[in-house]
Amino acid sequence: MRRIASGIAGTALLALAFAACGSDTGDSDTPDADASVDPASLSAELTWWDTSDPTNEGPAYEDLIGQFNETYPNVEINYQSVPFGEAQNKFKTAAQSGSGAPDILRAEVAWVPEFASLGYLYALDGTPLLEDNDFMETPLSSNVFDGKTFGVPQVTDTLGLMYNKALFEKAGLDPDAPPATWDEVADAAEALTSKAKVDGLYINSGGYFLLPFMYGEGGDLVDTESQTILVNSAENVTGITTAQDLVKSGAAVKPDAADSYGTMMEKFKAGEVAMIINGPWEVANIDSAPDFGGFSNLGIAPVPSGSGEPGAPVGGHNYVIYSGMDEAKADAAIAFVNFMASAESQAFLADELGVLPANEGAYDLIGGNEKVAAWKPALDVAHARPWIPEGGLFFTPLDKMATEVLIQGKDPQKALDEAAATFKSEVVPEYSEQ
Repeated sequence: MRRIASGIAGTALLALAFAACGSDTGDSDTPDADASVDPASLSAELTWWDTSDPTNEGPAYEDLIGQFNETYPNVEINYQSVPFGEAQNKFKTAAQSGSGAPDILRAEVAWVPEFASLGYLYALDGTPLLEDNDFMETPLSSNVFDGKTFGVPQVTDTLGLMYNKALFEKAGLDPDAPPATWDEVADAAEALTSKAKVDGLYINSGGYFLLPFMYGEGGDLVDTESQTILVNSAENVTGITTAQDLVKSGAAVKPDAADSYGTMMEKFKAGEVAMIINGPWEVANIDSAPDFGGFSNLGIAPVPSGSGEPGAPVGGHNYVIYSGMDEAKADAAIAFVNFMASAESQAFLADELGVLPANEGAYDLIGGNEKVAAWKPALDVAHARPWIPEGGLFFTPLDKMATEVLIQGKDPQKALDEAAATFKSEVVPEYSEQ
């Protein structure tokens, strides 16, 4: 990913002036910055809804709040852990009613364009959040809607090729030179099956996990500029056919219809399958598996490509600020989010939790954290999803398509045509079909 801005945010950046109170459109203006503001002069009480895991992740965020208060002693953070599965609708309900919404929210990447389109978020252009940080372009892009930026990345993730190094060696494959194309994956799978006596690859039958096959042929789901549905394009048909052919040939395991993802992980941890397409959220699970061999046995590489460049979807979470907050709180909210999104804070979270920073400068600070650094090459080929308010609705038809193609053996063109028809009727009816 290309860097989007220069400089690394410090942990004691001064609060700068922010936008006037938000309007119905979330389209607020930002005055010139005032670099003379003293952190100790900021006084506010802010509510933050954190949607991370309260047991495994929450304590690290509370630790950061304590560090923030060392510089901003008069900004009280009312930290509230809100279940991820409830937060999206809970925030929308509170924002619509004008009562009970938090000042700051940890939002899943697909929520930001939806909330921005409803006028619930402050535009952050011209603030220190975008001027002082070094956010990766693709994670930052999930915050852009209608030409304005409504959030900043908190953590990012993507998909990569994860493989068992010991099984590669047993099959006569170089564990330091993983397959870079799907053709190379098929060749490696043949060697793994014949020499190591294990299955080569497991592809989870979820639409998200088939996006690398589409991106690797230059495909995409929609074109947001021309408002055209692309999911059934020739490029995507080629990519999905490649995935199906891997299953048909035996290079990839036919996914389990009852629990595709769970079966994939159990087989990989047990050493029964040598390669999977998955993300950094499973590293700790794999590392602790008794039959895998620890992190030292885990290979991580960018997703393979087809005829084009490799590409995997980007995920993660962003910090956003509620447009209906009290104007007097705005400076403090900017200061808090700036601290939490800084390279130093993201490096701290990477060390504590193993999550992937979205601030480029954090990778210069994490040093020997191999579990995080190993994902940087995969992040470098991450592909921005269509950041539109309806973006979260794409995956129900994509999941149906993936199941039909990988498990039921349906013709990829027909399955993708049906997905396109659903996009048109239920997701983006204003978009045109090819």
